[in-house]
Amino acid sequence: MSEQDKTTMSAEEVLQKFDKESDKRNLTGMWDKLISFICIAFAVFQLYTATFGVLDAHLQRAIHLAFGFSLIYLLYPGRKNWSRSVMHPLDVIFAVLSVASALYIVIFYDELVLRAGMNTEFDFSIAFIGTLLLFEAARRVVGWPMLTVALFFMFYAFAGPYMPGILAHRGVGVQEMFDHLFFTTEGIFGTPLGVSSTFIYLFILFGSYLEATGLGKLFIDLANAVAGWAAGGPAKVAVLSSGLMGTVSGSSVANVAGTGAFTIPMMKKLGYRPAFAGAVEAAASTGGQLMPPVMGAAAFLMAEFVGVPYIEVVKAAVIPALLYYIGVWIGVHYEAKKFGLKGTPRDQLPKFGKLFMEKGHLILPLAIIVYLLVSGYTPMRAALWAIGLTLICSCLRKSTRISFGDVVKGLIEGSKGVLGVLIACATAGVIIGVVTKTGVGLKLATALLDLAGGHLLPAMFFTMITSLILGMGVPTTANYVITSTIAAPALVQMNVPVLAAHMFAFYFGIVADVTPPVALAAYAGAGISGADPMKTGFAAAKLAIAAFIVPYIFVLAPELLMIDATPFTITFACATAIIGMWGVSVAMIGFCQSKLSFLQRLLFFVGGLNMIIPGAVTDAIGVAILAVAFFWQRMNKNKGPIENHGEDL
Repeated sequence: MSEQDKTTMSAEEVLQKFDKESDKRNLTGMWDKLISFICIAFAVFQLYTATFGVLDAHLQRAIHLAFGFSLIYLLYPGRKNWSRSVMHPLDVIFAVLSVASALYIVIFYDELVLRAGMNTEFDFSIAFIGTLLLFEAARRVVGWPMLTVALFFMFYAFAGPYMPGILAHRGVGVQEMFDHLFFTTEGIFGTPLGVSSTFIYLFILFGSYLEATGLGKLFIDLANAVAGWAAGGPAKVAVLSSGLMGTVSGSSVANVAGTGAFTIPMMKKLGYRPAFAGAVEAAASTGGQLMPPVMGAAAFLMAEFVGVPYIEVVKAAVIPALLYYIGVWIGVHYEAKKFGLKGTPRDQLPKFGKLFMEKGHLILPLAIIVYLLVSGYTPMRAALWAIGLTLICSCLRKSTRISFGDVVKGLIEGSKGVLGVLIACATAGVIIGVVTKTGVGLKLATALLDLAGGHLLPAMFFTMITSLILGMGVPTTANYVITSTIAAPALVQMNVPVLAAHMFAFYFGIVADVTPPVALAAYAGAGISGADPMKTGFAAAKLAIAAFIVPYIFVLAPELLMIDATPFTITFACATAIIGMWGVSVAMIGFCQSKLSFLQRLLFFVGGLNMIIPGAVTDAIGVAILAVAFFWQRMNKNKGPIENHGEDL
């Protein structure tokens, strides 16, 4: 990156550069009014069907996609050099054609049902045009990584007879493939788009109203009140506030831009190196995609794919997400101790009690939605109640009250906010369509197992590498669909619980956001901090070391996902995992009460790993090694912080 690129960027610039979903047109006049009208109509359709009952699956999803097509082509220019303030005629043509292709299913629904399997040449033309326009929409909104994977699967479907070995299949005809993708509910209009057209839209709308009430600012203020005064306070504020934002956020890059605009300058002012400041925010924001109840909207897809109630996914995600954040928190704490970084004076921080009294009511909708889900409400019904309660709760104080204009604006922002998820889900349907048509999912799982020699740990390692590669630059929802389709089946074949296998693949797909060379969250953090993006990426990966370890723990000890668990087994597994992560994090930072030698770091790392691996023998070995390492470093003469803050991790 050039010196000019290393200068700090605003949150808006970061979003436009690293988050394609945010690179929209800023239109005025007639076009702005038309887009606002479409957004409101979209929201009304979703709220109406959620309240009075969804339509037949294909109809609901086709109308959902038609709204998405129209907004994507009107909001997202086809080229970088096209104006963001003027509508391009080609985009209008694409919008009309794409909407027409989706509405063709709605208008001729009965006829299509009657001649199912015997589609006409005209039907094929519509399917072909609609699929191509879907690919173009995906390129504009979610970028080339997602589109490349989808195109690769399409190529595989047609090239089956020419593929080597286990990957060979009889091949799929062009018309057969496009008809399958467009006119069944096993392709573009499959389960991912079905979840987007019901649960996900409502939760994104819920998040837009929460943001309108000022909840994001409240999270940052609360984090400051709780942790701002501690050693490395601003960094801990970043961890805590990003975790809280992650409960409703659907994008790690958006989370970095939202909270990082406040926390990264605070960290740099305190004395953190720019690369580490950006890394803290990147690691914390990426973890937000693992935080229930939303999990970047992937929780709803996981419930459908695994075939369990949504609340079971939320329960399973709680402990691993907390372990991840504990790992990041430990790393931040010892980085601060390493260089003697103090917190913000208490008199410069907001008071927790005063904040809670003034704005604590804004948290009520989050608490209520969790209560409703636990009580057996469907996610759609719980989200509807939560949206209404958010509006009511905002009126409890004048400072947080939402006006009618804000309500309308929330509908518009909610419709715009769902576009990335919507088009990613529709494109992911192409991958699922090819998998169901060719059986490639089972073939890839078998290939992974053969590579691992039938052993669990190597299979987990190869699944991890596959998920990291497939997750690079891909949005959360699409990330989960891809990794669960390609990587997770290998672990399922080895008798790993289905939910644990899907969570394993999902975790490593998400960690790709802080894993170089394609670490979008880290690059976004580097943009705000003005640091080198690769240094930021490697620092973020070290801080996020828990995310590389926790999935192995819950596959080997499924009680962490509350699968066949008792309170004792959960408590014991959590305690040993936290101690183990403490050892690994200390080794990564290279500091405990004094600077560690290479051998001491190695002992902390090995001892920590032994504590993390479930089993009485490994726990005993881990405790012994960590005890030796801890007391050895306490004997060091040169205790205290390191003076040279320019030192890398």
